Amino acid sequence: MTRKNKITLVLMLILGGLIMWYSMRKVPFENLMVDIFNLRWEWLLVAVLCMLISFGIEAVVVQLLLKEKHADFGFKNALRVPLIEQLFNGITPFATGGQPAQLFALVQSGVDAGKATSILLMKFIVYQAMIVVNFVFCLLLGFHYLESKLHVLALLVIFGFLIHFTVIIGLLLVMYWYKFTKKMVHICLLPLKLLKNKSLYPKWEEKIDVKIDSFYQESLRLKEDKMMIFKICILTLIQLMFYYVIPYFILLALGITHANILMVTTLHVLIVMVISLFPIPGGTGGAEYSFSIIFATFLHGGAKLVLAMILWRLITYYLGMFCGIVALVVKPQKKRS
Repeated sequence: MTRKNKITLVLMLILGGLIMWYSMRKVPFENLMVDIFNLRWEWLLVAVLCMLISFGIEAVVVQLLLKEKHADFGFKNALRVPLIEQLFNGITPFATGGQPAQLFALVQSGVDAGKATSILLMKFIVYQAMIVVNFVFCLLLGFHYLESKLHVLALLVIFGFLIHFTVIIGLLLVMYWYKFTKKMVHICLLPLKLLKNKSLYPKWEEKIDVKIDSFYQESLRLKEDKMMIFKICILTLIQLMFYYVIPYFILLALGITHANILMVTTLHVLIVMVISLFPIPGGTGGAEYSFSIIFATFLHGGAKLVLAMILWRLITYYLGMFCGIVALVVKPQKKRS
C-alpha cells in the first residue's frame, strides 16, 4: 500500500467510527447493551459465513478463468484477489481501486500482466451483467416499497441502474459493433480539440483505443468459450446472493423473525445500488442512512436499528477491508505458465 492509501484507510476508519458514534448518540447505552447480550450469535455467524463464502466463490471464478494457462493456480492465491479488491474498493471513490489492485495481486502470483488484464476484464463484464440481472428482478419486486420510504433517493436507485446498464450496453457494442463503437467514441472526444491543451485529444484517443482494442480481442475469446462464461455467470449469481442475503440473518440475530427473506434481500440489492453512487469510499454516510431508512420498518426500536446497521457495515464493509490487509501481507505462491 502507498502512503496515500494508508492515510485514506485510517481516515475511512475514523469517519466510519464517527458515523457509528453519531448514530448511537440518542440511543440509551443500557438498551444497546441489552440488545447485544440478547443477540442470537448463531445467526450472526451465518451472516459472517455468507460474506466469507462470497469471497470464496469469487476466488473460484478467478481459478476458473486462469484454468487454461495456470491449471495449478492455488485457491490461496486466488482468494487473495477478491480480498485485496475489497480493501482497495473500500478506500477509493466509486471503488475505482479494485481493478488495479486485483491486477497487482495476480501479477504478484506470477500471472502475466496481459493475461491478468484479460481475465479481470472478463470477470468485470460478467459481474456487471449479473448485477443488472439481479437489479431488474429486485426492482420489479421492491421498488414500490423503496419509493415510499426513500422518495428522492429512489431516483438515485434508478440512476445507479442506468449507469450499470449503460456500461453493459457499451461493452456489448464493442463486442458486436467494434468499428461503429470506435467511431462513436472518437466523435464524443471531439470537444477536447477545442481546448487550449492540444495534447489532450491524441492522448485520450490513444488511451481509449488501446482499451477498446484490448476488450475486443478478449471478447472474441468470450464468444468462443460459452460454457465457461455460463459457469462464471452462475457462480457470480450465487456469490451475489450470498452477499445480498446477509441483512436477513442480521435481523434473525436480533430476534426479528417476521421479515420476508425475499423482500429483505431485494431491499439490500437496492441499497447497494444507492451506495454505488456516493463518491465517498465505501459509500460511507449514504450507506448507513439508506440502511436505517429502509430497515426501520423491520426494526421499530432505535437501539436495534442502530445495532443492525453497525453489524451490517462491520460484516459487508469492514470485514472485507481487514481481510484485504491480511491478504496484502501474506506472500503469494508464485506460479509459472
